[in-house]
Order: sequence, then C-alpha cells, then structure tokens
Amino acid sequence: MYPDLQGLAAVLGLGARGRKLSEMALAAEIEQGLPIASLDNLVRAMTPDNNNLLAYRVVPRSTYTRRVDRGFLTPDESNRVARMADVWMAAKDVWQVDKDARDFLFREHPMLGGKQPFDVAFGSDIGARLVKDILGRLKYGSAA
Repeated sequence: MYPDLQGLAAVLGLGARGRKLSEMALAAEIEQGLPIASLDNLVRAMTPDNNNLLAYRVVPRSTYTRRVDRGFLTPDESNRVARMADVWMAAKDVWQVDKDARDFLFREHPMLGGKQPFDVAFGSDIGARLVKDILGRLKYGSAA
C-alpha cells in the first residue's frame, strides 16, 4: 500500500476531482498521461519562484507549448512527474515546512556524492529510492 496516495494525488492535482484514487487508478492515469496541470502543480509546490525552469527539465521548452495545447503529458513524462511528486511528498513529510524540504532537495548531499537530491531522484527510479532512503533515515533518526 502506498503511504500517502491521496496526498500524492493532491500534489498532482488529481485529488481535486472529488474522488479517492486507488494505486491502480493512479498507475492508469500515469500510463495514459497525466494532465499538464499535474506538472504545473508540482512546479508551483517545489519551486514557486522558478518560472517553469523545473518544468522545462521534464518537458523541453519547445515541447512544453505542444503539451499545453494537447493537455496531457506523455506516459514517460508523467512517470517522471509522479516520481518527483513522490520524492517531494517524502521530503515534506520529514521537514514539515516547504522551504526546508526545498532546501534539502536542492542542496548538495555528501551521501549522494555531492549531488543535489533533486538531481539524483530526477535521474532514475533507483536515484529516487536513494533519496527517499536518506529521508527515511532522517525521519527515524539514523545517520544521514
């Protein structure tokens, strides 16, 4: 069972539809392609002053307008957005304050070879697990 599925759905803007999502329903949404609004919601949460630079890492600037016109992300883009939303939720769970969660995600970390947790998590599912492992250690008082 996913720890905070409804919180994840809310960050992706899917909870506003007035229904609770199951894990299978969320997986189906990602497979079909999340609405572009899901990316926009995540960008506003993670980097409110960033002027879409984060969005352009998921979808290149030249492609972003086409996605807005179409209304949906591709399944691959949707998977990246959902992965980053998951890491964002984990960081917020540990730090409790958005600014502190952002500081963690965008500051170099020694356990990640001096890379920013965001960059490691953005790169792959394994990278996201490494970042979430560090967050779990911080939450439960282990060395991190």
